Amino acid sequence: MYVYTYMATKTISITREAYDRLRARKGRNESFTDVILRLTDRKPLAAYAGMLSKSSVKAIRVAIDEARRERRALDVHT
Repeated sequence: MYVYTYMATKTISITREAYDRLRARKGRNESFTDVILRLTDRKPLAAYAGMLSKSSVKAIRVAIDEARRERRALDVHT
């Protein structure tokens, strides 16, 4: 028994810069389709829980607070 499976294809145009970025993210045994699917996969936010260390989270919070203070200092109310 022979089963022929046909994958529908679609031709797209992208800039050279976009192609180079995509190629840079492509693994040795990956197709461009694999890369696009991997990069556009939507994961639930909970999947990222625990990725940052506590010290990284603290540093991010400090940076955000500092940026907010600087922005408020630039706001001029006349």
